[in-house]
Amino acid sequence: MKARKAKDLRELSTEELEKILSDAQETLMQQKFQHSLKQLQDTAYLKILRKDIARMKTIIHERQING
Repeated sequence: MKARKAKDLRELSTEELEKILSDAQETLMQQKFQHSLKQLQDTAYLKILRKDIARMKTIIHERQING
């Protein structure tokens, strides 16, 4: 999976962004579990997910500050 661009994420509404964020966090948790069991094939996906989550949290935080 490719990383999401901040430009694309900014076009989404806050509600959509929060839904995608919760899905990404759940996916990250599942991937970490698979990684701990040595069942994960693509470990680079963990890094992509973490960065996507950070981007989404940053955009949500910026919107809260700006009102």
